[in-house]
Amino acid sequence: MLKFDEEGARRIEKLYASPDVEAQRKHVLSLLTPKAGERVLDVGSGPGYLVAPIAEAVGPTGVVHGVDPSSAMNSLAAARTADMPWVHFDECGANTLPFADGVFDVAVSTQVYEYVADVSGALRELRRVLRPGGRALVLDTDADSLVWHTTDRLLHRRVLAAWEDHLVHPRLPRVLAGLLRRAGFHVTEQLVHVMFNAQMAPDAFSTSYMNSIAQFVAGRRGLTAVDVEAWLTDLRARNDEGDYLYSINRYIFLATAA
Repeated sequence: MLKFDEEGARRIEKLYASPDVEAQRKHVLSLLTPKAGERVLDVGSGPGYLVAPIAEAVGPTGVVHGVDPSSAMNSLAAARTADMPWVHFDECGANTLPFADGVFDVAVSTQVYEYVADVSGALRELRRVLRPGGRALVLDTDADSLVWHTTDRLLHRRVLAAWEDHLVHPRLPRVLAGLLRRAGFHVTEQLVHVMFNAQMAPDAFSTSYMNSIAQFVAGRRGLTAVDVEAWLTDLRARNDEGDYLYSINRYIFLATAA
């Protein structure tokens, strides 16, 4: 699993500041449509990039709670929203939300449940804290949706196989709709958000992502530092030769509490 200590939190903060992730946040916000006065929960709020615009939308008559098991993430998020006293953060996981039943109007969770061992339990907990008719948005990635052009396909597959070790459920979107229904939700819509890079720009998501992968996989599943550097060199060569391509799908599920 990835470590979300102070160094890891700063790395995620930088990654989530990329234009690609910002575009994803705008898509999520356009679907979530938080309104003035609403009570909103962000499960796995990380460095607070999504909490901040939600808090602006609900305003001081509303309330926003972010929960994350990483104290380092919560510190970054609290600093980002320091001028919004209606925003609060709790250090906890998705399976033990410290709130009463039915207290939220809206809940959102992006790129979180794929890290949670008991997804069914976590979704039941999400349903518990939402009022009847409250709406939820869940976004997660299917690892098999990744398209990344390399010439050494065997090495690339080894790297991606080792990278999957940082997740509990690398293909969670395939079963999320059913899990949501069994947890007490009505699934109202299923969408896909495509993250696409046609070049290795300095601020592209895949540019930072490849470095995170490289750091994680070295020494795993027989991959040496030499192997990992060869993989990175191959990707950089694709960019230099004008045939770089990175694409991955984030699947979005909209639901209401039954």
